[in-house]
Amino acid sequence: MLPDSTLTEAASLLAACRTKGVRLATAESCTGGLIAAALTAITGSSDVVDRGFVTYSNEAKNEMIGVPMPMIQAHGAVSEAVARAMAEGALSRSRAAIAVSVTGVAGPGGGSTEKPVGLVWFGVARTGLPLISQRHVFPGDRTEIRAATVLHAFRLIHDSLRTFT
Repeated sequence: MLPDSTLTEAASLLAACRTKGVRLATAESCTGGLIAAALTAITGSSDVVDRGFVTYSNEAKNEMIGVPMPMIQAHGAVSEAVARAMAEGALSRSRAAIAVSVTGVAGPGGGSTEKPVGLVWFGVARTGLPLISQRHVFPGDRTEIRAATVLHAFRLIHDSLRTFT
């Protein structure tokens, strides 16, 4: 069950997308589909949400959205390069104007000095516009990190809507 605050943010984002006539796609790793789940929990979201890719494994990233395996091997799945490629792949394999991607270490294990638990890379691809990427390290346990990732992805999409007239 998603918190009411997340559903409120999802509804706000959907309304903003409708105003701009923008459809969305998601490419999710560490959130396992929570971004798409929050958006599609809102009745009528199908006019905005085109599709979501849950690409938890490296093979899924490669097969579903075209992230090159040599890139994953060189940089790791949790990296700026992969987040950017995920967003680009989701955009190119959808009818969306904006695609958001997330890849991170939600914990409790799997972290390292270079890639600590809570590290999430975001990518935002927009039709005809430069790609955006951001790095954040969120505090908390697995549930809190994933919830914060969903809300931050919503903020990035909201910010990206400003580029559409």
